[in-house]
Amino acid sequence: MDGMSADGRRMAVLGLGYVGLPLATVFAEAGFRVLGLDIDPSKVDRINRGLSVTLDVKDETVSSLISEGLLEASCEFERVGEAELVSICVPTPLSKSKDPDISYIVKALEDIVPHVSRGTVLVLESTTYPGTTRDIILPRFRERGFEVGKDLFLAFSPERVDPGNPEWGIKNTPKVLGGVTEECGNRAAELYGLALDRIVKVSCAEAAEMVKLLENTFRAINIGLVNELAMVCNRLNLDVWEIIDAAATKPFGFMPFKPGPGLGGHCIPIDPLYLSWKMRTLDYRVRFIDLADEVNSAMPQYVVERATAILNDQAKPVRGSRILILGMAYKPDIDDVRESPALDLWDRLDELGARLFYHDPFVRNFRHGKRVVEGLSFEETMDRDFDLALIVTDHRGVDYEALASRGFPILDTRNVFGNRGLPHVHGL
Repeated sequence: MDGMSADGRRMAVLGLGYVGLPLATVFAEAGFRVLGLDIDPSKVDRINRGLSVTLDVKDETVSSLISEGLLEASCEFERVGEAELVSICVPTPLSKSKDPDISYIVKALEDIVPHVSRGTVLVLESTTYPGTTRDIILPRFRERGFEVGKDLFLAFSPERVDPGNPEWGIKNTPKVLGGVTEECGNRAAELYGLALDRIVKVSCAEAAEMVKLLENTFRAINIGLVNELAMVCNRLNLDVWEIIDAAATKPFGFMPFKPGPGLGGHCIPIDPLYLSWKMRTLDYRVRFIDLADEVNSAMPQYVVERATAILNDQAKPVRGSRILILGMAYKPDIDDVRESPALDLWDRLDELGARLFYHDPFVRNFRHGKRVVEGLSFEETMDRDFDLALIVTDHRGVDYEALASRGFPILDTRNVFGNRGLPHVHGL
């Protein structure tokens, strides 16, 4: 990279969500002229007015980069030909049958393949199964007459975004990257290295794709283990949090994971199932992944059963009970509700006839079927009586002590109160 500079280089980022916009701003701050492409006109308009669309990027950052001419948003995908570096950061959800849905990647390719210039470095960042970069993206450029490693430098680099993490962001988190060919990997690493602190180059695109799946499979399986342990400890009348904290004092051979009401977010509940699906196509069952998914997917129902038992001890049915859910986001201190276990809990309790309310300082409302559900302010929760409160997401800044002083039962799935011995606070 000797002699290379980011100044004046052009980059296009497809998808301006929780991955794409932070990536775009980091490269723009390094000196790239970044064009952000998105299908949502309102998002594009907001960014061009100097406003962020994700909590991890401040309005001031977007406004400054827009005014300096280093960042621009557009819905005109044909402009991708202006860039020498293109990064695809579109969603890769699961279908209802838990199979990979790469339709966003396919649509992005339909939009850009006719316009990509020869010599472009193209990097897929969307999480997917091993082989996607080589088997799905490469053939579309070959049909156009592009030769990989000469006319197109194709690579995969898994996003490692942790929303709300104040310490690790896109710039300082080591960036894994693997090319379809060695030269593809070298070219991509050179350009990414102009903006990011450390590049970890692996042998091929498939290895980079697998790295991402390993990272989140590791987490999903270990969370599944402690979730099952929570159910075991409940039957044994033991405090699972005490057990985990004591085990964590061992200075070697143990890494603590925390149980909860279910898995949420865009990675951990989804990514391992991409690998499971891929291996099923090769007639191989990834048993640890399937079992962890079974345990983790059952946690919302387990929480409902615990809530039912607590209400039953008061001679109250779930139907008609006033239940307060504290926290709708999938993790603390963010506004993202994707795959949040709180949504699953809401659905299950709603089906049982509970009268549901929620408070979340980051989520003002959410869509439930055809209607939009509005949250309560904290003051409103203090003015109302509830038969039960469920702590689902432990946001900082919520006065849980004040709520506990009201005296109604609380099911604390996040160990907010610890081992305080409060008779009306129940653990997971």
